[in-house]
Amino acid sequence: MEIKSKKIHISYNIDDDNPNNEYLVTIYSSADNFAAPLTKVTGDVGQEVKPGLSTAIWDVLEELGEYKASLSIEIRASVFVPFARLRNFKESGAYKRGKSYPLEWRPGNTNPIHIELYREGTRLQGELNHPNNGQYTITFNSDLKPGNNYKLKLTDSRHSEDFIFTPEFKVKRKLPVFLIVTPIAAGVAYLAYSLTQSGDTDSQNNLPGFPAVPPDR
Repeated sequence: MEIKSKKIHISYNIDDDNPNNEYLVTIYSSADNFAAPLTKVTGDVGQEVKPGLSTAIWDVLEELGEYKASLSIEIRASVFVPFARLRNFKESGAYKRGKSYPLEWRPGNTNPIHIELYREGTRLQGELNHPNNGQYTITFNSDLKPGNNYKLKLTDSRHSEDFIFTPEFKVKRKLPVFLIVTPIAAGVAYLAYSLTQSGDTDSQNNLPGFPAVPPDR
């Protein structure tokens, strides 16, 4: 370990002959007697860490504040087998509210999973305990607000700490705004035309196929 710019850089090596293996890496400290994993850590930590040399960066001041005592660090790594791995998820473009889309993944176990829609930390809709069969059809609620920062969360129902998020995506209206406004504008124009015609007596009485009204004598 070494200190750089008031952060602790932790270098470690996962020695594994199989370079395709992935690991779940968590880091603990003696500040709480190694009770809970550190949260203010970036770099090679969390899920899908490959074997070999790695570095994690711990913002110790943000995590512990003005801590004054000696510190020990413990790194724990276990082979990571994801309960689900997304396949062909489309993050570009946008999804329309009120429409249904297929969601596919590669199952890693048989535990039921939760599939939930989030936006900026708020849960908006979802299905609990869906079979981990690799496919699901999601229908975006018609009352969702158009915009960015939407994402799906998949969680192993028996291990709440095992979850994945999709990349963020956009939700848009089912119909463009101009298609919603145009019929209203057309209706207003027709009403104005009808009112104009109703005020013209000659136009009302002299309809095609009817004789003209004789002038007053």
